[in-house]
Amino acid sequence: MKITDVRVRKITKEGKMKAIVSITIDDEFVVHDIKVIEGEKGLFIAMPSKKATDGEYRDIAHPINQATRENIQNIILDRYEQALMEPEELA
Repeated sequence: MKITDVRVRKITKEGKMKAIVSITIDDEFVVHDIKVIEGEKGLFIAMPSKKATDGEYRDIAHPINQATRENIQNIILDRYEQALMEPEELA
């Protein structure tokens, strides 16, 4: 599995959520709404989720193992850091 594209939408308002990210895997499959969050121990990603009937949030797409999660997180956080260095687009 290779992540072939990462698109970062920075969040400018105050809060723990810093960006919303979409990734493309093998130029064939896209996962939208991955969140970059500032936690107590630094940045991490949260996979797309939805609220279940019991009020809990459950991931609707996620890696099966820790190595894949770490690989995806490292790629996303690297791209997020690059996006911070890019000038803001004017609307």
